[in-house]
Formats: sequence, structure tokens, C-alpha cells
Amino acid sequence: MNRRFSSLVVPALIMTVTLAFGAYQGAAAAGGTISGAVMFKGDVPKPKKLKVTKDKKRCDKSPKFDESLVVKDGKLANVVVYIAEVKGGKKLEKKAVTLDQNGCVYQPHVLAVAAGADVTILNPDKVLHNIHTYSKVNKPMNRAQPKFKKKLKVKFDKPEIMEVKCDVHGWMSGWIFVAGNPYYGVTGEDGAFSLTDVPAGKYQVQIWHEKLGTQTKEVEVKAGETAKLDIEFAG
Repeated sequence: MNRRFSSLVVPALIMTVTLAFGAYQGAAAAGGTISGAVMFKGDVPKPKKLKVTKDKKRCDKSPKFDESLVVKDGKLANVVVYIAEVKGGKKLEKKAVTLDQNGCVYQPHVLAVAAGADVTILNPDKVLHNIHTYSKVNKPMNRAQPKFKKKLKVKFDKPEIMEVKCDVHGWMSGWIFVAGNPYYGVTGEDGAFSLTDVPAGKYQVQIWHEKLGTQTKEVEVKAGETAKLDIEFAG
């Protein structure tokens, strides 16, 4: 069962993330894997229930909790792990992804998408939503999604981590990670991640969490081998 916890999101954390904007060249190459888990050390704060103040008939069917710190059995969810600077490697697949708003909650809380890929935003709630991205690199989006518009398609062309909120329902908050290369992932409840087919070499791996900040770890990858990388955040 997920545990969700409250926090004060610090906007400055967005600026601590290093993203490379150079052109990425996709090409076949013998590579290795970077895998591991992200752990949380310390006392886990008590989950804070979010107050539903509007459209209660639809939005208040189930309790809602702050998702800015989700820990299960010491493992940390919603952590972005990626290689910011890599010149080439496997092809960056622009796979379409979905951001759902079912029950007036962003699902997933942290969405990862390749730059230039389609993002379909769903509204099954039969109420008005308004998607507002707080981006610095991509053009900010501030679009209404009425109840009759069940799908809305958008694209983000440049690498960035941006917060997304609903201007109608103030408790709705999430993040979108736009990747400029294929070496990225977001941890689930098990805290695990795996970056595959990484060309041999040394890399600076970025590990980002909305509340706990950013860590950078150097990892050496050898062709055909797995480099283990376990990360710990302290609360």
C-alpha cells in the first residue's frame, strides 16, 4: 500500500538539475547497464491528507494524500534517474505517454517522456480541469480541458523538469520530466531503476527528487556488464 507524505515544494530545486541541450545522436553501440535502487534513510513523516475544496462529488470519492515523498519499506518512489550528458548511443524512441487526471489526481505523479513525443492528457472526471506547466525552457502551457474534452495532446520539445498543476483544483500537483536522450527512468514503489544499452565509458548520473533535491554520481560502464548504483537520500 502506498504511503504519501506532505512537503513544501521548493521551486529552486528545479534549477539544481543539469540537463544537456546538445543534439543526441542515436546509433547502435555495444553497451552495458546501470541499475540499482533509491533508498530513504530517516523517519518517514506522517502522511498529510489533502483537502478537496471543489467538485467534491467527483473529486472526493477517495482520500487524497500529498505525494511529494512516497516511501515503502525504505524505498523511495518518484525519483528521476538519468544521464544528463551523453553524446550518442541507442536510438531515442519518441514513445507516446499518458497523463491521467482520474479522480482529480495526476497519474503518474512524475511522468517521464522523450522530447518531441506525444503526451495525451486524459480527463475522465466530467469536470473542468486546467493544465498549467511551470516550465523554464519549454513554452509554458496553461490550457483549459472542459469535461467534454476527454483527451488533450501536447508535446514538449526540449529537455526539462517542470511542475504541473491544475488551476481549478489547487491540490493537484505533479511533475513532467522531458528527456533529451534514452537513458532515463523513474522509480516506482520498489525504488528500482535500470538504464540499459549505455555505451562504455564514464558518466555523471543525475538523481532528482522533488523534495530531497539532486545527487550526482559518477559511474563507469563496461560493455556487456552491469554497473551497480545504489543511492540513499536522508530525510
